[in-house]
Amino acid sequence: MKKVISSAEAPVAVGPYSQAIAVGNLLFCAGQIPLDPQTNELVEGDVTSQTERVCQNISAVLKANGMTFANVVKTTVFLTDLANFGAMNTVYARYFTEPYPARSTIQVAGLPRGSQVEIEVTAAADAA
Repeated sequence: MKKVISSAEAPVAVGPYSQAIAVGNLLFCAGQIPLDPQTNELVEGDVTSQTERVCQNISAVLKANGMTFANVVKTTVFLTDLANFGAMNTVYARYFTEPYPARSTIQVAGLPRGSQVEIEVTAAADAA
């Protein structure tokens, strides 16, 4: 049975989707963009500040299901410019530790609200 997971510490869904869905020991998190959960506005700045906000949002959703980044088994990173990979990766490395989750990174033509980065994660309760 699936269970909706949400956190007031992360931005509200801006469409017909949930912040995350838990099924068994798995958590499927919707992609997070750098929206401030207090204002629901895009965080200004470069990809570094935007990735920081994205990771904070992911942390809040994971926490709402009793998880941390240690539970994450797969991530998908969407960037509007792969030239920003290094800056994104520097922030990403502060949140994810060994053993690192599997990861895909994709350059896309655009992201919601003009974001430069979006990250989605899948986590498992027994992975930490």
